[in-house]
Amino acid sequence: MDNLNNSTKVASLFQEVMILFKHSMGKVFENSGITVLQGMVLGIISKENRIKITELSSKLSLPNSTVSGMVDRLEKQGIVARERSEEDRRVVYVSISPHFKEAHQHFRKRFKERIENIMNQGTSEDLNTIYKGLNTLKKLLSDSDK
Repeated sequence: MDNLNNSTKVASLFQEVMILFKHSMGKVFENSGITVLQGMVLGIISKENRIKITELSSKLSLPNSTVSGMVDRLEKQGIVARERSEEDRRVVYVSISPHFKEAHQHFRKRFKERIENIMNQGTSEDLNTIYKGLNTLKKLLSDSDK
């Protein structure tokens, strides 16, 4: 029973941490017209260079319709571009639009600096504990999918 209580505490704490992380990272996008979720979308697209909406949806664990709506808004703002596959016209890829690439690099740099500033507040021991804990959580979550 105690293990269940601890599991609930960990899940609750993780949820609180995620909310705080989202709020903190949201400050990077303040006054830009980009939401944190849109920032996550841009981060994935940037990492992949070009990605299908279905793959993007899978990486975000969101329905295709939700991600497609976000991409629609980003496309209207000129932030991303859609491109049909030449091999299969039904397949649509999304990439960062050429004129937004420089601004996106600025956001990535600010995001990285923000994380570094936050992490620099912790001791080496704090960071090691966080690293070990997150690795353990990652392993548990990965194992649960098997």
